[in-house]
Amino acid sequence: MYYTYILRLSTDQFYVGYTHDLRKRIAEHKRGGVKATKYRRPFDLVFYSAFDSVSKARSFEKYLKSSSGKAFRNKRLV
Repeated sequence: MYYTYILRLSTDQFYVGYTHDLRKRIAEHKRGGVKATKYRRPFDLVFYSAFDSVSKARSFEKYLKSSSGKAFRNKRLV
């Protein structure tokens, strides 16, 4: 399985990513191993969705980063 996820960072910003191992990736974020979130901890996992292919997970990540995806996130997910 592949996962697309949203983190709400301590700066009230959002981080959107995808991974094949969600638990491992969240642990990387927590220990400061991800450059984009290293100085914006703590954070909350506010949403994740599972997909059966990497292309679907990447496509959904790309959508969530678009302006219409941000509107969808703000209205429906968080």
